[in-house]
Amino acid sequence: MNTGGREWDAETYDKVSDPQFSWGMEVLDRLELRGDETVLDAGCGTGRVTAELLKRLPDGRVIGLDGSQQMIEKAREALPDEVELMVMDLQELELDQPVDVVFSTATFHWIPDHDNLFRRVHAVLKPGGRLLAQAGGKGNVARLAEAIFRVAATDRFAQYFEDMPLMWNFSGPEETEERLANAGFERIDCGLQDKPLTPEYPLEFLATVTLGPHLARLPEELKDDFTKSVAAEMGEPLTLDYVRLNIDARRPG
Repeated sequence: MNTGGREWDAETYDKVSDPQFSWGMEVLDRLELRGDETVLDAGCGTGRVTAELLKRLPDGRVIGLDGSQQMIEKAREALPDEVELMVMDLQELELDQPVDVVFSTATFHWIPDHDNLFRRVHAVLKPGGRLLAQAGGKGNVARLAEAIFRVAATDRFAQYFEDMPLMWNFSGPEETEERLANAGFERIDCGLQDKPLTPEYPLEFLATVTLGPHLARLPEELKDDFTKSVAAEMGEPLTLDYVRLNIDARRPG
């Protein structure tokens, strides 16, 4: 779920990530497999969806990749030794051998340069290989982004965010299709899907899933206050306007 640059609280993520798991299973159900392919789970997180992917590949091979050491360590606890796991930033994606499928959920929106990402994904696919992915898309958590901006601009927190770069890349389907085509893909299909969410554990969800880059810039004594302030801005119950970008494309055979 991470692309590098910071660590994740994998234990908490595993607890609060039921929505991401559910969405990942929806994407996995769209992946037709013979059962003998090699599949890269790009952004495997704690390995919950990876384990389901493995069940569909009795004669195949699964590679799990994530930018977070903690996520990979948690995934190693949950997955059999036959699953190869590695810590790698997707912005530097390289593999020794090409794969049949690159599968990814809840990850690509953490990557600032999608042109580079799609070139690298294209390079690790076999001819005829498939990219099937879902990530945050245009309009994703827009209300939350506004709430974060208002809280971050207050006197108590502003000094910590003066030079903070954009933390999410929520692209639309048209620009994504163009980038995929420029990277060499064909049979491209992209679209948006609304997925509003009221998390079961609102503060833990905010702190772990959405506010990580902000909290990493704050001293320890301000992290809880920042999370609670953002939650207060959002109101109760905390409802997040998730919008998912679905991506399906092929490398020419």
